[in-house]
This record gives sequence, structure tokens and C-alpha cells, in this order.
Amino acid sequence: MTQEKGNISIHTENIFPIIKKFLYSDHEIFLRELVSNGVDACQKIKKLAQLGEYAGELGELQVKVNFDKEAKTITISDKGLGMTAEEIKKYINQIAFSGAAEFVEKYSGTDEAGQQIIGHFGLGFYSAFMVARLVEIQTLSHQPGAAPARWVCDGNTEFEISAGNRTERGTDIILHIAEDSEEFLDQFKLKTILSKYGKFLPVDVFLAEEKINNTTPLWTRSPNDLNDEDYIAFYKELYPYNPDPLFWIHLNVDYPFNLTGILYFPQVKNELEPVKDKIQLYSRQVFITDEVKDVVPEFLMLLQGVIDSPDIPLNVSRSYLQADGNVKKINNHITKKVADKLSDLFSQDRKSFEEKWSSIGLFVKYGQISEDKFAEKAKAFSLLKNTENEYFTIDEYKEKVKENQTDKNEQLVLLYSSDVNKQSFYVDQVKKQGYDVLVMDQIIDSHYLGYLERSLEKSSLKRVDSEVVTKLIDKGEPALDLLTPEQKESIKSVFENALDSKSVTLAVEAMTTEDLPIVLTENEFMRRMKEMNRGGGMNMFGDFPMPMNATINSNHPLISKIVESESSDLKQKIARQAYDIALLSQHKLEGKALTDFINRTLDLSATMN
Repeated sequence: MTQEKGNISIHTENIFPIIKKFLYSDHEIFLRELVSNGVDACQKIKKLAQLGEYAGELGELQVKVNFDKEAKTITISDKGLGMTAEEIKKYINQIAFSGAAEFVEKYSGTDEAGQQIIGHFGLGFYSAFMVARLVEIQTLSHQPGAAPARWVCDGNTEFEISAGNRTERGTDIILHIAEDSEEFLDQFKLKTILSKYGKFLPVDVFLAEEKINNTTPLWTRSPNDLNDEDYIAFYKELYPYNPDPLFWIHLNVDYPFNLTGILYFPQVKNELEPVKDKIQLYSRQVFITDEVKDVVPEFLMLLQGVIDSPDIPLNVSRSYLQADGNVKKINNHITKKVADKLSDLFSQDRKSFEEKWSSIGLFVKYGQISEDKFAEKAKAFSLLKNTENEYFTIDEYKEKVKENQTDKNEQLVLLYSSDVNKQSFYVDQVKKQGYDVLVMDQIIDSHYLGYLERSLEKSSLKRVDSEVVTKLIDKGEPALDLLTPEQKESIKSVFENALDSKSVTLAVEAMTTEDLPIVLTENEFMRRMKEMNRGGGMNMFGDFPMPMNATINSNHPLISKIVESESSDLKQKIARQAYDIALLSQHKLEGKALTDFINRTLDLSATMN
């Protein structure tokens, strides 16, 4: 076979239907594209006037959207630079030829050339055919002596150009709405779309006589010209039903990429709720998406606000992001800015920082787990809170525990509570022995504990009801053992029969404290794994009961009652009662088990009296 070279043939009759129907995933995008084109036309004439290339009266640069329900038309009008018949052929009839791109290239030597020009791919106009059976253009160019021109197309590859009737500079795009798109002939529908995509467009946009947009949103202004009230007011404009934010970060970067925006730290509950009010991504003040997971680090997805960058790569329909080097650079920059802001807040007003920690902590802890660079910086301002509502940095807390440790070479054991109310009995017991207890009750803390142990070095974290606690409670001089080995074995046998549970491991020991008939503890590793799985939305352990260690205090008066009793039935009841008291102290007694406990208490009270 002989070698052959040629050109790939693309036929407009084949590609045009694809552009019309499948370029955009959502048909409402047509309004964003056509209004954006109108804004570009206004920005271009303004630029030409600044350069001295247009000497005429600018007038009010604006874009208007009107609809006629009876005529079934939607008209998008602008007072921009307009087009001649020849320019219509160039910009409209050539698919994917961008007038905006050509304009930016032509004036690339001027200051800030094209910074406000939205269009790029030259395809937005064709989104009109997603909703229109016929599209008409009426336009008059800004050029001296230009004649008005009219262009008409019914969605096929044929078009008609003739003399137009427009008498003022600018362009009207008239959409004759198709039968299956008549839902757009509704003022509320149109306002909703314009408010979503064009709320902050840089040129006035009107629906009928109502202005839709704020042309100078806060992120386009200098931080030096703004105060706290301005930032809070803008937050309320974005999220009208939310409480005031804790603080914010104003982004303003022009090298090595362009990025502006404002990120707010909202007040959050102690839970990782599905994100409702997301960060909004804009490109030259046009809303693109609120799916910003590549631009914003995952641990900051609970933040709110806006990001605007012309350097974020978008797909051809400008509906979502495409990954490239700039996205990663912006991601890293945002991480750095957040870390710097938190560090400044901590240094300048630690007390205020501590007061906000319940909300800030979620972001910081998540960041420490997931981003090494952030974790490195965050160690200086990440806080730990104890049951006395005192706050410590990680290094401060390590020194505090070391001071109270007798054997300085021994591994540090740090105690924490995941629910002070439910674990109050154990908290009180270890505090009597001089131990400090951290409060780790946020949903992320089951994952954060591993990071914290690595940061503290030569330390381990144990919950106050874990298996190590029995040794801590009973530290000091060994207790005088009141029972013989045979009696202990008998006690253990009574409890095994009373509980009849393979998930409970029993041990009988003499303890110095008389507060506890039984100390119930769980394996720290197994319990932590189960909580992490549950926190991650998984349930690998199912309803399988968590193994428990039950240490029976042989010196407790209630246990002595079992030894003294001659009734096998009474022994069993007292054993079950002692165990249920331990469950009750951990808020683990409920339902039928709680009812049985109450009835047994009444029965035993009558028996022993």
C-alpha cells in the first residue's frame, strides 16, 4: 500500500447538531452565554474609547433581557460595539472563531488588555439553538457610517443576512423559543438563571426594568478600602440565612497567576455536615460552578465565599474545571494563605482564637490529617482543650504532662474523654489520682488521635474508660486483698453465669478504691477503629458488640455481699446488678435492660431490708 497524507474533513452539517444539543449539559446555560457576550461587547467599546479608537458617546453600557410570552421570544440586547454584516460572517458563521480572543490578541500590548473579556472559545452563541427554533440578530456597528444588519438562522447550516432595523449602536439577539423550551418564557425562571450566573457581572444587567447584578462585588475591591461591616454584609448577600462568619481571608494575587476572592470561616456545628453553601467559582465575574474540590484543598471545603480567576482552565462549555498546573498552584496558595491567617489570629489575640476554636478546630484538625505542609505550620496554633476548659498548644500540653510524671523516661500516657457527660464517672476517678483529661468530642477526633500521638512522640492517648485506666485508678500502695484465691474464682464463676456473654472478659482484683464494684473498659485500638469506620460512613463491624473488660473489685462491699450470701439466685442478681451499675455509669444501659435493672433494684431493696 502506498503512503498517503491528507486533511481530516469536518462537515458543519454533522458537527452543528452536536454543538447545539450536547455542548452544554444544562440548557439554562444559553442565558449565561448570550448575556456574557453582551457584556463583552460593552467592555470592548469601553476599551476602544479608553484607547481613543472610539470617539462617540458611550451612553449607558448595559445588557437587557426581555421576553414576550405571546410571541414566544426572548431578546438579549446590549449597547456594545455592534457588528457589521462582514463581522457577522466572521464571528457568527465561523464556528469556534472567538471575537473575544481576537480582541484580546489585538490589544495585548495595552495595560490590562482583555482582563474583563469573558468569551474565549467562540461557541457560546450557539447555545441559543438549545432552546430556540429560530435565532435572529439585529445589530449596528460602532464604526462610522456602518449600516444595520440582520442575520437569521433556523438551526440548520443555512443563514440569511439582510439589512437590519436597529438605530442605535449595539446588538439584539432574538430567540424564537422552541415548543419544548417554553418553560424559559417565565420571569421568575429567567431571574433565577440570571441571579445564579450573572449576579456579579461587571456591566449592568436588567431583566425587564429590574437590575439583576452587583457590578463591583467585594472581591474586586482593595482590602484597604473595606471594613468588617463590608465583609459581613457581602457574606449576607451570598448566604442570607447564615449566622455571621468567624473571620475571612481576602485573596488578591496577580503573579504567577491571577486570583481574587474572599473565603469565609463560617460558624460550624460539631459535625461534618454535607456542605450546603459551597464556595463559588467565578471566571471574570461569571459564575462557573460550586464544585471546587481541585482548586480548594479538601480540608477547606467547609469554607464559604467566592474565588475568581481567569487562569483556572475550564472545559469548552465553561461548566467545569480541567486539571492543569495552575490549579495545583492555586490550591497550594490557598492552603498557605489559610495557614498564615490562622497563625496571625493566634499570635495577635489568643483568647479570641480560643473562643472560636470549637469551629476553627474542625478545619485545622482535618488539615493536619490530610495536608503535610499545612500540618507543619498548624502545629504552632493547633489547640487541645482539657475538662477545665484550659487550652494548650501540642508542645505546651506535652510539657504540662511531663511535669506531673514521676518517671521522666516512661512513655507518656495522655487521657481523653470523647463525651464528658457519659464518661463523667471515669473522668472523676482519674482526676482524683491527679491526671489531666483532654476533651476530644468532635466527630473528626477519632481520626485525629493518630496524628496527635505521632506529634506528641513517646506518648499514647487512652480514653478514660480504656483498659489502661484500671491501673491508673488503682495506682499507689497495693490494696490489702480481702478474698482468698478460691473466693475470687467463685466470684468470677457467679459473674460468668449472670452475664452469659462471650464479649465480656472478667477479672477479679483487689483495688484500693471503694467507689467501683466493677470497672468496665474497652480495648483502645479496637474501639478507635470502630469509631473511625463509623465516622467515615462505613460499618465494617456491623452490630458486633465491642469486647469489654470487666475488672471486679473484690474489696467492694457489694462484691462482699455475693461472698456472704448463701442464695445462688441472690448471688446472680447482685452480680448482674453490679455489672448494670457499671453500664449505667457509661450511659450504656437502655431499653429492656434498663427496665430490668429498675425492677431488680426494687426487688433487691425489699430482699435486703
